[in-house]
Amino acid sequence: MQVHSVAESDRGAFHEFIRQSPYGDVLQTAAWARLKSASGWKAHYLRVGDEADTVAACVALERRLPRVPFTLLYCPRGPVLNWNTPDALVALTDALKGLARKRRAILVKIDPPVPADTPGVREALRRAGFRHIESAGFGGTQPRCVMKLDLSAGLDQVFESFKPKWRYNVRLAERKGVVVREGGAQDVDTFYDILLETAKRDRFLVRGREYFHSMWRELSADRLIRVFLAEYEGQTISGALLYVLGKQAWYTYGASSNEHRNVMPNHLMQWRMMQAAAEAGCAVYDFRGVSCNQEAAEDDHLQGLNRFKAGFNAQFVEYVGEYDLPVSRAMYTAWTKVAPVALGMLKKRAAASEIE
Repeated sequence: MQVHSVAESDRGAFHEFIRQSPYGDVLQTAAWARLKSASGWKAHYLRVGDEADTVAACVALERRLPRVPFTLLYCPRGPVLNWNTPDALVALTDALKGLARKRRAILVKIDPPVPADTPGVREALRRAGFRHIESAGFGGTQPRCVMKLDLSAGLDQVFESFKPKWRYNVRLAERKGVVVREGGAQDVDTFYDILLETAKRDRFLVRGREYFHSMWRELSADRLIRVFLAEYEGQTISGALLYVLGKQAWYTYGASSNEHRNVMPNHLMQWRMMQAAAEAGCAVYDFRGVSCNQEAAEDDHLQGLNRFKAGFNAQFVEYVGEYDLPVSRAMYTAWTKVAPVALGMLKKRAAASEIE
């Protein structure tokens, strides 16, 4: 199989393949690569196939490591391929190895959105030289465990599949006068203010305001992002971003005010975003990250996310997870020992420069 390095002028077929694939993701688009370039990442585009047909594709982001003359390559939510074609994986892996050596990368990291029970995938990755990485929290750099809702049955049936309390809360919000509207670039600051309020309440970090403006600018240029805001009595009380690509939509960056939570704005906002996703032709509504531990205690803070998303009849999906392709065995062994420290430095640096 032929592997092509894709120039900017030849990315039409590349992006159409990503858009149409059931494993395609916004994080494997040029728009996402443009966003990440502002924080020091360099994008490389690879495609496997002939002139008329693509069977595998990948955006590999390169980042220089702090204080050493080496880099790493990361394929967020990639590579994208038909996982029943192992030859495509072998060809793409060889190309990634060659790119890594050229760019002095000590490893290539991947986390494809492939269900863990997909036959043959783990073995194919092992044979190609990838090593599985155990991760905590949501399960990796990107969430290993998510919840997905099938929209293909039609919105009436989707709504009836919600738990009774969830249907009640949607109708309650409507009766109370909550209005959900779709916003635009002028609403990014409003959304971000609520996100900051959420982050302070729930004690997590968010990137700086300018990052979200950049995200909107880059992703909206390719019609990959939408923003929704819930309003009550003239006040914006919740918001969220929705990524849309092909037949998939992803709910992300949910934010809610400390006020008027009793009018259930988040239930109605989710329903409105599902409706918007269906109108855009999406068959899958992805709630993104949830706890991988379904047996966790009730007071586990992540279990609240699981319960909220499950109430919409979203189904738990565990992906194969995060894999590393070592390029230099010696350097990779050293990296596994210093990686937690190096990544901690990067996160602290990002927090210092980006968190308000």
